[in-house]
Amino acid sequence: MEIRLRPIGVVNNEVASGGREIEWEAIESEIVIFPEWVDALDGVEGFSHVWVLFHFSELLPLESLRTHPQSRDDAPLVGRFATRSPVRPTPIGMTPVELLAVEENCLRVRGLDAFDGTPVLDLKPYLPRGDSIPDARVPDWLRRLQST
Repeated sequence: MEIRLRPIGVVNNEVASGGREIEWEAIESEIVIFPEWVDALDGVEGFSHVWVLFHFSELLPLESLRTHPQSRDDAPLVGRFATRSPVRPTPIGMTPVELLAVEENCLRVRGLDAFDGTPVLDLKPYLPRGDSIPDARVPDWLRRLQST
């Protein structure tokens, strides 16, 4: 089965390339929504955060279904679906971002981990009741990675 996706917009920021050394939490980006989708933005300005789904358009092809998370040898070899690696079978990224402003067809956001020119596939409002899972469980290896 083949699925075709059409972008609804594009990311504009000053990040042309890079890796883990980028402090994405501080990066401000503009998401420019294409004219045919502008009416779909009505009401989004009332949310403090939105999920941005985007296409990893600048990545290397998937070479292995397993990886060491964050390319660290001290991490176990796990399947791609157990990681947040951008190298995926279907190169779709998703990030919750702070919505700073909405002006016409542009959203200004903070924390989007996408390069300049990245195609945006969809936007969804962040819903604290449904999107936050207080008792979520993660494996021990992830806790160790996040503490170092």
